[in-house]
Amino acid sequence: MRETLVLNASFEPLATVSLRRAVVLVMQDKAVVEHAHPGLRIRAASVDVPVPRVIRLSRYVRVPFRRRASWSRRGVLVRDRHRCAYCGKRATTVDHVVPRSHGGGDTWLNTVASCAEDNHRKADRTPEQAGMRLLRRPFEPTPADALVSALGVSVRDMLPMGAPPVAL
Repeated sequence: MRETLVLNASFEPLATVSLRRAVVLVMQDKAVVEHAHPGLRIRAASVDVPVPRVIRLSRYVRVPFRRRASWSRRGVLVRDRHRCAYCGKRATTVDHVVPRSHGGGDTWLNTVASCAEDNHRKADRTPEQAGMRLLRRPFEPTPADALVSALGVSVRDMLPMGAPPVAL
């Protein structure tokens, strides 16, 4: 099922919802479609709605401050754009820079996307011990960055021309 990005009334990324939920919010006039899939529409007897990629809530919703994006394997792959941090090929696994057996944890700064070959070659060693070099350093994305990159869209490209800048 397609995921839809939900923006607050102030154009801040809030969450992702299912396509069904997004259409319900639009039909109830709780949200407006900011960006739709080109050429795709949902049609019924009395309904004709574009398939939304990004919706914006009509009313501002106050949300508690989120300091950090929660870590996940999928999040690491998305952050690194499914590219191996060691060779640049397509990544399918997540590698711990400092192995878990050496005290390394499941954190944004200790994990990178890796192809299966490099993950196997590095094994239970640090990159220095394995004679491997990281092409880019791991970093911790902000909650908004993690949310937007998980959808594979650029919010700046989808906002209407008069929209205020989004702090990502």
